Amino acid sequence: MAADFSKFLEDIVSSQGYAGQIVHTEEIPAREAAYGELAEPLPGPIREALSSLDIRRLYSHQAEAIESIRAGKHTAVVTGTASGKTLCYNLPVLERLLANPEAKALYLFPTKALAQDQVRGLRRLADSHPELADLVRCGTYDGDTPSPTRRKLRREANVIMSNPDMLHQGILPYHSGWGGFLADLDFVVVDEIHTYRGIFGSNVANVLRRLSRICRHYGSSPTYVCCSATIANPAELAERLIGMPVQLVDQDGSPRGPKRFILWNPPYIDTGKMERRSSNEEGHRLLVSLLRKKVQSIAFARTRIVAELLFKYTAEALEKVSPSLAEAVRPYRAGYLPEERREIERQLFSGELLGVTSTNALELGIDVGTLDASLIVGYPGTIASTWQQAGRAGRGTDEALVALIAYNDPLDQYLMLRPEYLFGRSPEHAVIDPENPYLLAGHVRCAAFELPLREEDGECFGEQVMPILEILDDLGQVNRIDDAWYWSSTDYPAAEVALRTQSDDTYTIMDTSDGNRVIGMVDSISAPETVYPGGVYLHEGETHLVRDLDLEARAAYVERQHVDYYTQAVLDSSIRAGERQAEQDYAGGQLCFGEATVTWRTTAFKKIKFYTQENVGYSRLELPAQNLETASCWFAPSEEALSLVSQHEMKPIEGLVGIRNVAVNMLPLLAMCDRLDVGGIVDSTNFGTPTLFLYDRYPGGLGFAERGYKLFESLMEECLGAIAKCACDQGCPSCVGLPVTQPPQQGDPDLGRGYPIPDKEAALVLLHHLLGREAYVPRKRRRRAGRAVPAEPPEPRPAAEEGKPKSVSVSEQVAQRLRSARRRHVGL
Repeated sequence: MAADFSKFLEDIVSSQGYAGQIVHTEEIPAREAAYGELAEPLPGPIREALSSLDIRRLYSHQAEAIESIRAGKHTAVVTGTASGKTLCYNLPVLERLLANPEAKALYLFPTKALAQDQVRGLRRLADSHPELADLVRCGTYDGDTPSPTRRKLRREANVIMSNPDMLHQGILPYHSGWGGFLADLDFVVVDEIHTYRGIFGSNVANVLRRLSRICRHYGSSPTYVCCSATIANPAELAERLIGMPVQLVDQDGSPRGPKRFILWNPPYIDTGKMERRSSNEEGHRLLVSLLRKKVQSIAFARTRIVAELLFKYTAEALEKVSPSLAEAVRPYRAGYLPEERREIERQLFSGELLGVTSTNALELGIDVGTLDASLIVGYPGTIASTWQQAGRAGRGTDEALVALIAYNDPLDQYLMLRPEYLFGRSPEHAVIDPENPYLLAGHVRCAAFELPLREEDGECFGEQVMPILEILDDLGQVNRIDDAWYWSSTDYPAAEVALRTQSDDTYTIMDTSDGNRVIGMVDSISAPETVYPGGVYLHEGETHLVRDLDLEARAAYVERQHVDYYTQAVLDSSIRAGERQAEQDYAGGQLCFGEATVTWRTTAFKKIKFYTQENVGYSRLELPAQNLETASCWFAPSEEALSLVSQHEMKPIEGLVGIRNVAVNMLPLLAMCDRLDVGGIVDSTNFGTPTLFLYDRYPGGLGFAERGYKLFESLMEECLGAIAKCACDQGCPSCVGLPVTQPPQQGDPDLGRGYPIPDKEAALVLLHHLLGREAYVPRKRRRRAGRAVPAEPPEPRPAAEEGKPKSVSVSEQVAQRLRSARRRHVGL
């Protein structure tokens, strides 16, 4: 029975605790289904299987996609959540298997969970007809697959579900063992392509080029099918990923019920209007109200700790009124054991669970069945992610409810005041650069290991291939014989090329009160801020005291113990400029490019009482620092430039932080990377004066900051344009308030008010001076309230631990040679 959300909201508004929290309601109308017909009907077994699943007709986008794939066109399908994108590729694959039982298909997903979910989905469809059930031999081939199962899949499977990491390290380097599969490979499905952006996406694009090259070697030419959530440039992204033109299918024919999207702002709790009621408290109360009405709901949290808190508060509230309801809610996040996550997914899909509190781990397309309401506790950071999370509610034609619950930070509050920013703007662009020479060098090594390289491979990998091969020849990695380059090293290059920027190393979390039973995992970068000694680790709402963090054994030992508080890590970070590789005067200041070290550590933790958020304790920690050795460009404005801002009774540091916020988001446009591939910080400790640092969030650097140095004036022009053209008065998320970092996974945004939006006028004064423009006269405005803007801590990235000797890999040697060559050519 469909929920009556009009009545539900009326009851909320008339309740005693309501204080005007609903500041905006967006009514998203229903959409009728649009159906399509195929030129040639699907084979009988497929039609019968679909009919048994109550699928009588195809939506228009499904029919369009199938016709495109039938024609052998590489196809990109971009439609909404639960629009039936999976059938767009499953049906052509089944049709081909019926026509040619020897045909093969490879499905690639960004996560193991998605691959396993898709196996279940394909199996459900195939098992609906005996002929298909006997025909389809599918399974997941990833790091969790046992060796005997891997061998069986290589020999017998005709549909394999995997991920780019396994393709890169476990399949392509051993392609001779996959010869039969690759020779008959007809389809490659790349799902959730909107997640393939920045460094990760650029790496995946090169992996797919290597796959296409090896397929040609075995005589196959598979059709690629790419699927994506809504982004601004889906066709461009798909074409950059696979290196070939695609046919775009983006007219969603699936029906959609009406959706009510409310913006919920917690009320002030002080007369000075500085503090608001806890957003976590508001979120759990709203979730409890929905669950008591038997409305199946999901509550998204920005961090893992908030997902746990929302679950704990919700379960404890429901326990008082209905223990059975309390048992129908579970949390879901990264760090749980795979079997735990699969069980939660199964319970959601089957309807056993009424509610789930989750991080963005459930933002991707794992099939968890029909949900009626989605609560988003805190703005996720992008419009695209917001709509992905909102799309989890409203499956089918029933009405759905979405609520974005704001934190008391400037970005969330801006959206509460200006709903048109959220509802009137298109999602963000996804940017990749497969030809980035520093990334490409690693994949050229991998390609040479797999098959000899020839000049015609430049069409696959780009014009940088030959210079890279010459460097590899000098380093003894390849030998040229006639017209081909052969691998001549004993190295295994795929092991040196990590596709993702986060660390693959994990810490095991063991419960000493239960015989050292493994209860979870955490990546090595997050471990010092998640399972530090003396802290509280929350797992499914239960509190565990961390007794020890063994850095060598990569293990955290916790003990289940009831306490009435949780803990919040206190992080300290800094950046140190290293050897300068280039420098110049710019606008009277000093502009440099060189090495830099970003350092971060957990220095202490606070004890925070549940519900009241009282700080009930503080302890210092002695944990080793983690370092990121990278490349950076930095700029120290002249005293004259800084004094110009001061003359207008504004703070120079605010102007520089505002420029930093914009520069971190503008540099990717010039350097062809994602905005999370670069970091920025304003620091005065290096040179005794405020200095803007822009750095690569990747060990050794990938050329992004180097490009920022060379194009610094163009970068400042882009910053001025973005700020000057913005219609806001004092700064907003579209200009100087653009977010540049994400909160730590263990952090609770409810405990802080975020970073204030910097002074737009101060940034304009500085930029006009730096670019030699006519002096800017600030507009008169009301006095800005709030504290001074601090330099934000840079987001951590994987690196060697403090004191660990740094060895120079072949990939880094190639990168160093490329940097030297580029400096000679570009005049650095």
